[in-house]
Amino acid sequence: MLETFNAFVTKINGFVWGPVMLILLVGTHVYLTFRTRIIQRKTITAIKLSVTPDSEASGDVSGFGALATALAATIGTGNIVGVATAIGAGGPGAVFWMWLTGLFGMATKFGEATLAVKYRVKAKDGSFIGGPMYALERGMGQKWLGVLFAILTGIACFGIGNMTQGNSIAESVSGTFGVPKVITGIILMIATGLVILGGVKSISKVCEKLIPLMAGLYILGCLVICVINGAYIPAAFSAIIHGAFNPQAVGGGFVGATVVACIRAGVSRGLFTNESGLGSAPIVDACAATRNTSRQALISMSGVFWDTIVVCLMTGLVLVSSIIKDPVGMEGLKGAQMTAGAFNAIPVIGPAVLTFGLITFAWSTILGWAYYGERAWVYLVGVEAIKPFRVAWTIVVLVGCSATLEVVWNVADTLNACMAFPNLIALLGLSGVIASETKKYVWDKDAEMGGLMKWMDDVAPSVDK
Repeated sequence: MLETFNAFVTKINGFVWGPVMLILLVGTHVYLTFRTRIIQRKTITAIKLSVTPDSEASGDVSGFGALATALAATIGTGNIVGVATAIGAGGPGAVFWMWLTGLFGMATKFGEATLAVKYRVKAKDGSFIGGPMYALERGMGQKWLGVLFAILTGIACFGIGNMTQGNSIAESVSGTFGVPKVITGIILMIATGLVILGGVKSISKVCEKLIPLMAGLYILGCLVICVINGAYIPAAFSAIIHGAFNPQAVGGGFVGATVVACIRAGVSRGLFTNESGLGSAPIVDACAATRNTSRQALISMSGVFWDTIVVCLMTGLVLVSSIIKDPVGMEGLKGAQMTAGAFNAIPVIGPAVLTFGLITFAWSTILGWAYYGERAWVYLVGVEAIKPFRVAWTIVVLVGCSATLEVVWNVADTLNACMAFPNLIALLGLSGVIASETKKYVWDKDAEMGGLMKWMDDVAPSVDK
């Protein structure tokens, strides 16, 4: 019975993550890029804003805290394993399509955050709450779609943001250090509970410290491997660019693939990694301290830059250069095994950095998705759902560490994709609002951003007070 159900869910998953979804998401990325007048031009401004406090704004957490929490959920095992999976399925050119998807996806992330801040409300406990459900209800008058999105998020979070991540940590610790999964589960459950019981402020404080550390160490490890593989980096860049349009001709130890397979592998993994268009990140953007919609939207947009354009590209260069350098040693390796093979270039330290990355990336995802799920249930039930949800979330972490999760992963993956449909309706239906807010706060103004950043005016027009 379980195998039959899993096979059924797998087919549905293949459909919802199939060509229709990819076309809808990529199409929205491109459409919003032009509706926002290529907001990606503001990337440098966005990065600078993310580390500039806005003490005069109202919100539950700082703009950087919201960004760190969103990055906690998006920078995950997909940045390590997902890139390897894409290369295995589509060749080195898949890295190019991942990168391009992230570049256009920045506009969608900007649009999501714009709507989240514009239509956010205050809950009974005084905290800010927002996201696609409120954009659908208050912006479009379609509460039933908001309820649908919240239900999908409230269920999917336990799988894709909790159980599967905990299982990845338990598997990694068990394989590397021989620690029983149940022991890892207990430790992880306690650590998670201590953080999320304090709410979004506690989560954001941990993420503010954890994200720079874990991402910094991982990128440093990638840079060291790139130096070791220095002679093969030009060939890796060439394979990525040429392989994007003619993957069959790349050779050099790579499995042949068609152009369609290459594009699909890169685009699908890119979309899955940065979550642009899925509607998750704007839930935390809504609680950020910001004086207008565009300020936090720019900060949120910078998350895609770090997640896909930087971290995924670094992983891609490490993997492709390692395969070119040692095609025999890397032959047959897939997913995490491929990444592990590349990091073995740094004896002892390499595997340690990779293991640390896998553990922290997965745990940060548990923390980030805890807030997404909580806000979804608050929308559906009210603030009364907060404490029961947090308790249930910590218990499910232990379950995930010990269980076999193929069915759970497939169901959660399917629901995660389904979240995109109502979110895309909000983005496309309210694209005029996004364009208007962007014009008002970005392109029509050239004032000092928050009164703090006059030196940025030479880079790009800034957001008004």
